[in-house]
Amino acid sequence: MKRFFQVINKDSDGGSCKKPKDEGNDDNATDSDTQKTEPLKFLTWNANSFYLRVKNNFPELCKFLTSFDPDVIAIQEVRMPAAGSKGAPKNQGELKDDTTASREEKTTLMRALSTPPFGNYRVWWSLADSKYAGTAVFVKKCFKPKNVFFNLDKIDGRVILVEFETLRLLNTYVPNNGWKEEPNSFQRRRKWDKRILEFVTQNSDKPLIWCGDLNVSHEEIDVSHPEFFSAAKQNGYVPPNKEDWGQPGYTLSERRRFGNILKEGQLVDAYRFLHKDKDMERGFSWSGNPIGKYRGKRMRIDYFLVSEKLKDRIVACEMHGQGIELKGFYGSDHCPVTLELSPSSNSQNENPE
Repeated sequence: MKRFFQVINKDSDGGSCKKPKDEGNDDNATDSDTQKTEPLKFLTWNANSFYLRVKNNFPELCKFLTSFDPDVIAIQEVRMPAAGSKGAPKNQGELKDDTTASREEKTTLMRALSTPPFGNYRVWWSLADSKYAGTAVFVKKCFKPKNVFFNLDKIDGRVILVEFETLRLLNTYVPNNGWKEEPNSFQRRRKWDKRILEFVTQNSDKPLIWCGDLNVSHEEIDVSHPEFFSAAKQNGYVPPNKEDWGQPGYTLSERRRFGNILKEGQLVDAYRFLHKDKDMERGFSWSGNPIGKYRGKRMRIDYFLVSEKLKDRIVACEMHGQGIELKGFYGSDHCPVTLELSPSSNSQNENPE
């Protein structure tokens, strides 16, 4: 596995599970729950700048998180740079704080994350060199991951893999396909898909939950306006290969590779497993700008994919945004997606009597 991921060394508090602390009463907080081994409730969200969401949308976001109460939160597009001075190696597990602006942003963010509900979680970051990409995983303190890994190839802030006792969770921000046959467009996405295919086929010893912004709409049912997305162009450019025509995320080549990854990796699309029909109100996770030609144009590009051995434990998988006015998107152009599993037959999540 280290061929694909590097280990993050993370200091922890020993993995004890504590009840949320009352304000001003931290010294009286005591351990009252046993450590749990298997998370059952998950949330994934492309925040389109996590700092801005915390700064501008924090109350409503916290209300939603408190209501759903996920065990694990997977964030994409953190958009905060990794620590390290210009020209020096970066520490992608730490937020940059060597300039006045970065210190202020880090202070604002960490202050917010120290309060409920985020204060009940540990966080791991995988950050890019600049304000681009970036992923994060928040895990409730009552769960202690065995290992945390990040990145497929270079430091790019697109991958975090969390290994628990009974399963793995892979959080990815998949590169956009782009519009052209060039290194940072079609070629980059093909390389990414090849790496992911290798990973899911060569690491099947534990069940996998793969979530995040996967930047692909697998089937026609996964977009609001198939003809619009199939015919989309940028500045009139038409790729030489017909399978690369159309909106990034909806080209035939991307969709076919994605289907092959599902098949070869023995993965199940949790949302589509439960929701067979097209839902024009709540069936999409990304929505275009309410102003302009993309108004009302929506795609389902954020997923929970689970190993086939987990499919009978899927209780719910929902998208929490609706309509073309971005209700439930909390300032992003993506809405949160959630997954709930039933406990396994040998679950150790219940406290002993």
